[in-house]
Amino acid sequence: MAIQRMDNVLIVVDDLDAVIAFFVELGMELEGRAPLEGRWAERVIGLDDVQQDIAMLRVPDGHGRIELAKFHRPKARTAEPKDAPANTLGMRRVMFAVDDIEDLLARLRRHGAELVGELVRYEDSYRLCYVRGPEGIIVGLAEQLG
Repeated sequence: MAIQRMDNVLIVVDDLDAVIAFFVELGMELEGRAPLEGRWAERVIGLDDVQQDIAMLRVPDGHGRIELAKFHRPKARTAEPKDAPANTLGMRRVMFAVDDIEDLLARLRRHGAELVGELVRYEDSYRLCYVRGPEGIIVGLAEQLG
C-alpha cells in the first residue's frame, strides 16, 4: 500500500487567531502553534526567505488534522476571488461529520460564518450545508439522520 493515512490539509490564512477560534468552535482541538522558518522549510515548499506561524488542529477522533499557516515572508497571495463559488477550480471545502448541525451553525455564526446555500436534507440519510467562515474558508457540515 502506498498511502498509510491522510495526515493534514494546509490552509494559508491572514488572521490566524480568528481562523483558530472558528475551528475550535467547530470542535477541533488546537495541538500547537509555533513559528516556522529555516532552509529546510524553504526547500520543502520551494520559497526563499520564509517566515511563518503555523497552528495544527486535530479532529476529536484524532484521525485528521488541519494545519493553518500565516506567512509573514513572503506575503501570501490571493489566487482566486475572495468568495469563490463552489464550481471554482481547486480545493473548495473540508467536510466534517457533526452531531447537532443547528446548534453548530448558531455557534459558528458568532464567529462570522454564513451559509453558502441552504441547510438541506438528503433523502433519509443526512442534513447537509456549506458554511463560509473567516477568510472565505468553506466548511461542509453533515449530520447523519437515524
